[in-house]
Amino acid sequence: MEPLILLLVGFLILIVALPFVAIVKANAAKRSVDVLLARLSSIEDDLHTLGQREAFATKPEGPASAIPPTVVTVPPQLSVIAPAPVREVPKESQPPPIPQELLEAKAPRATIPVRPPIDWEQFMGAKLFAWIGGLALFLGVAFFLKYSFEHNLIPPELRVAIGFTVGVSLLVGGVLLRRKENAVTAQTLCATGVLVLYTVTFACRSYYHFAFFGLIPTFLLMTLTTAVAFLLAVRLNAIVVAILGLAGGFLTPVLLSTGQDRPLGLFVYIALLDIGLLAVAQRQQWNVLPILGAAGTALTQIGWIETFFVSEKYFAGNKVLVVMAIFAVFQAMFLGAVASVKRTDKMNRELSGSALGLAAGAMLSAFYLLPFQTLGQRPALLFSYIFLVDLGLLTLTLLDAKLILVEALAGLAAFIFLGAWTSNYLTRHNLYTALAFYFVFALFHAATPLALQRLRRTTLPWWCHAFPALALVLVLMPIFKLTELSILVWPFMLIVDLLALVLAVTTATLLPILAVLLLTLLAMGAWLFRIPRELTGLPTALFLLGGFAIFFLVATAWACRRLLAASGAQARVPSLFGNVADPAHLSVQLPALSATLPFLLLIMVTLRLPLGNPSAVFGLALLLIALLLGMTEIFSLDVLPAVGLVSVLALEHAWHFQDFDPTRATLPLTWYLVFYAVFSVFPFIFHRRFAGKTTPWATAALAGPLHFYLVYQLIRAAHPNSVLGLVPAAFALPSLAGLCILVKRTPLHSPARNAQLALFGGAALFFITLIFPIQFDRQWITVGWALEGAALCWLFHRVPHPGLRVAGVGLLVAVFARLALNPAVLSYHPRAAAPIFNWYLYTYGIGTVCLFAGARLLAPPRELVFGRNSLPLLYTLGTVLAFLLVNIEIADYFSVSGAGALTFQFSGNFGRDMSYSIAWGLFALLLLIVGIRKKSAPVRYASLGLLGVTVLKLFFHDLSQLDQLYRIGAFIVVAVIAILASFLYQRFLAVVEKNNEAKSTMPPTP
Repeated sequence: MEPLILLLVGFLILIVALPFVAIVKANAAKRSVDVLLARLSSIEDDLHTLGQREAFATKPEGPASAIPPTVVTVPPQLSVIAPAPVREVPKESQPPPIPQELLEAKAPRATIPVRPPIDWEQFMGAKLFAWIGGLALFLGVAFFLKYSFEHNLIPPELRVAIGFTVGVSLLVGGVLLRRKENAVTAQTLCATGVLVLYTVTFACRSYYHFAFFGLIPTFLLMTLTTAVAFLLAVRLNAIVVAILGLAGGFLTPVLLSTGQDRPLGLFVYIALLDIGLLAVAQRQQWNVLPILGAAGTALTQIGWIETFFVSEKYFAGNKVLVVMAIFAVFQAMFLGAVASVKRTDKMNRELSGSALGLAAGAMLSAFYLLPFQTLGQRPALLFSYIFLVDLGLLTLTLLDAKLILVEALAGLAAFIFLGAWTSNYLTRHNLYTALAFYFVFALFHAATPLALQRLRRTTLPWWCHAFPALALVLVLMPIFKLTELSILVWPFMLIVDLLALVLAVTTATLLPILAVLLLTLLAMGAWLFRIPRELTGLPTALFLLGGFAIFFLVATAWACRRLLAASGAQARVPSLFGNVADPAHLSVQLPALSATLPFLLLIMVTLRLPLGNPSAVFGLALLLIALLLGMTEIFSLDVLPAVGLVSVLALEHAWHFQDFDPTRATLPLTWYLVFYAVFSVFPFIFHRRFAGKTTPWATAALAGPLHFYLVYQLIRAAHPNSVLGLVPAAFALPSLAGLCILVKRTPLHSPARNAQLALFGGAALFFITLIFPIQFDRQWITVGWALEGAALCWLFHRVPHPGLRVAGVGLLVAVFARLALNPAVLSYHPRAAAPIFNWYLYTYGIGTVCLFAGARLLAPPRELVFGRNSLPLLYTLGTVLAFLLVNIEIADYFSVSGAGALTFQFSGNFGRDMSYSIAWGLFALLLLIVGIRKKSAPVRYASLGLLGVTVLKLFFHDLSQLDQLYRIGAFIVVAVIAILASFLYQRFLAVVEKNNEAKSTMPPTP
């Protein structure tokens, strides 16, 4: 133990010297501040006096009747200058009044006494060296005794007698010299005497095995020595005596160690020493003593474990209880000291920190014991011990509210310990013990925030509610670790979930429910992934999944509504996205998550297992949907139907693309139509309750379009035919029926009427326009989009819902992008024999007409989309599409019949090049006429730009590439067009100028 001896000696030197160095530095700083304050006060007095002199020197002469002020004598603490009585004079001849602040003299400030500088010579020679000398004397006596004992220089009886004589003599000498001038020497002698008595008494017990004193006398003698040490420290009011006595007390068993393990005597002695120093610390308010005592105790525990634990086989049998008792008893001792100080209202951070340090040491000792295989196989013992330590930390938190973080850290450490044990030692045989302690710790740390909240009347941080979730994290480990999992794991998880629910409702926070929801379903997912592909155990898994899903859906909806009702937040209508800590948003998010996450697990099962018959999975999904829609009606959570629809669609698509068999299409078709019908009919059943809302109706209207793709793919794969256009026609009928019902039953003054009509009307138009691209092919998709876009704009003209306008404009823009920016459109069909009147004409022509019709239908005041005017966009796209159609028809006319994709060429064919120039010029002229009639400057500018491009083509291309006859024709036609455009422009500008002159000559309006 020699390294430990050196460590303790260095520790004692630090705790003796450093406090005094700190005191000296603090005194020096305080003295410097006092000097600066004194100088500042003197400078302020001088400035004030100088200001008074200047004010009176420059004061104007008053009237002769004024008498100079006289000085009134007052006590020396304050002198004021008071004016003498003044005879009355006319008000207009009185001088301006003298400011009162110039009439009052500031009282001289009391000079701050400057402390004399510290006498370093006196400190070093009289105090520091005396303390160091006392410590050196004790060490010398201790080493001499150790040497004499080991070499048998002095008989045992004489050794003991000499030791007690020296110790008592030092105490008596110190008491006799307790005068003020000899205080340092008296304190040093007393401290050294106490150390000697400790040494001799412990030597009698350790070396001679109670040869001089029995167990009880030795115990009483050690108690008396401890009492004398601290009594002298209190009587002399000298903390150094207590510190040296404490240092000697902790060094005694180290210096006189015989190498034999006697933990009972050692730690009873340490306990007595700690009791004494805690009593003195509380009596004298010496807050440093508990810290030193805790440090000495911890070092003693570490040294003892390092020396004797493994060699003495403490991890075998019940001897490990000794180790646990040692750490637990000292933790309890300091915890009792904190409780005692709490009753006297003298709580200090040092004592709380000392208790916390020993508790942390006890917690670390559990981690030290964990790697031993013999102890790891005794989980009840280990978990009970760490629970006692955890309980002590909680008690400390209750005693000192400033240590609120300790409760979370203690719980986190406990769960880390449980996780480490689970990872290394968990088996089927000790699973039930582990689950029981998981629940105990979860319950303990879930109840802790409630106790703290009720006792402290404060709101606790979120991490105080995380422990039920940590318990579920522990349950995940057996699921991944054990090959055969007990069914009792799931009731345990349900109990922990209920605990989190109670905690959330009691503490008015929903985060615990969110955490356990995610972890429970994660555990369920891990278990589902262990189901073999032979599907053994699938019914049980689906049953448990459905049970937990129903529990969380009902529990979260109930808890959210309860908390919002208690806080008065139900008046708000929360959105699905928002601040996650806001109960108003969590009231929507939690039920939505509760409904969505089980579907994710069902999707994983569907993707992993071969489910030729989806009835089991779809049946559970239908049950969840029914419950979800019921929660919507009961708790008015409008977003849940939309969440359910998205979840069902994801599940249906996952199964369809994974396991669909066209030879057995009737069963999945039935399920698809059942889900479609459930969502579509739901709001109509509760029409009165949902009459003023939008989300349930949106879900019902979109159920058809979103299910259409699956049904259409299924019918096309299982029953191919030439009249598939009947499928969208059949889907249009329910939407039209719903539209008719809403028109009749929804009141005209309902704020949601327009939205409801727009949703069902848009769905009906979607299916109607979808008939063309499905019954036909390729370009008919674009034609259908164009017709639907125009139809939506027309419906907006009748039902002014902004969503219709946005959807209509969006479809029309998509039509333009598909026709103008997608070259693949030109390769849909080879060139037909008939020019001009071909599929290009009706495809691009219908798109152009729909763009212009949409712009006409959205005439003011209906033109704004997202706050911007949509008319210029639609007219521009229609014009560009019309210009593109003209060029396509020219290219098609001069192309070879039956050729492949249509291409644009501007050389090699004189007639085609001339046609391009003439067509561009005519199109520019048409734009100019429209721009003049509509008084639209952008249209006129576009006309001039296109005409300019035509002229450039004429002079730079046609002049050199065309044959003479074609060149003449091109030049003549373009020239006529240019002249006609110029004429029109001149007439237009003349009219504009005339109108401007008429406006300038009109008399101003009065």
